[in-house]
Order: sequence, then structure tokens, then C-alpha cells
Amino acid sequence: MEEIDLILEDAQEQMDKALSHNQSELLKVRAGKAMPTMLDGLVVDYYGSSTPIAQVASITTPDARTIIVKPWEKTMLQEIERSIINSDLGLNPQNDGEIIRLSIPPLTEERRRDLVKQTKQINEQGKIRLRKIRHDAINETKKTKDSGASEDMIKDAESSIQDLVKKFSKKLDELLTKKEEEIMTV
Repeated sequence: MEEIDLILEDAQEQMDKALSHNQSELLKVRAGKAMPTMLDGLVVDYYGSSTPIAQVASITTPDARTIIVKPWEKTMLQEIERSIINSDLGLNPQNDGEIIRLSIPPLTEERRRDLVKQTKQINEQGKIRLRKIRHDAINETKKTKDSGASEDMIKDAESSIQDLVKKFSKKLDELLTKKEEEIMTV
């Protein structure tokens, strides 16, 4: 039945989005290496509007422990510096009047364990999203009974939805494993 197929497609699309969101959240967790993506969530006031730092400056990593932020307008230096200081990154920006240099300190064993816990929480939030999508999709398939869907079609759709959840849950676990290895590697 076409209605059930649409529900399945929508569920898969939502699960793809949940997986992508999880990937982007995991990228924000620093693994001891300097990465430009660490600054992705930070915004500055650029002529009255909140703008991501990446849109007002170039962000580079000359080595594994340093991030260089070079604003396109010198007037943005203080604004970018303030945004970094006020963030929860725990980094001390060094402003030399031209660029902002961020030194990434090596992670302690305790900090690595905290980061692994944080990645597990992100992973669990992703799985919760998958379960909510499953719940909504199954409820939608049950509603199709009124429009002529048979019990077997509904059961098959529910089984397909469950298979999707298992598939995406496995992908989330693979992302988590990879990130944990990255964090625990000294």
C-alpha cells in the first residue's frame, strides 16, 4: 500500500537526519587534536546579527595542537576572542592583533574518560531519537487500518521499521566506537 511505503520512507529519512545530527555532535567533542570543527557551535555578533565564526574568519590548524583564527576584518578580533572565552571549550585565546591562536592542551586520562562518557550520552540521545521515530511511524501505520490496510501489511511495516531502527542503531554504535578509539589514543 502506498500510504505505508510513504511512512517507511519518511521514517528512514528522519533516521538519516538523526544519524547526521549525531555525527555532527560527535565532531564537536575534541579528541586532543586541534580541529576547526571545534569552533562550529560558536557565534559572534556581526553588525547586529549572530553569525558563526567560520563566516567571519578563516580557521586553520597548522599543527595537531594549534588552531589559528584569522578574521577577515580586524574589528572582529575582540568579538571572536570573547566568544571563545565565553564558550565551554576551556581554551585560552591569544590575540596578537592580527590572528587569534588557540593552543590545545593534551588531554589527561581523567578528561579522556569524561569525554568518552560525553560521547556515550550523545549516542544514547541518538538512540532515543530513533526510538521516538519508530514509535511515531508505528502509530502512523496503525492508523492506515482505517483506510483499508490489512493486519499483515501493518505487521510487515512494523517489522520493516524495527529493522531500520536496528540498522541505524548499529551505525550509531560504530560511530561511538570510532570516536572512543580516537579519544583514548594518546
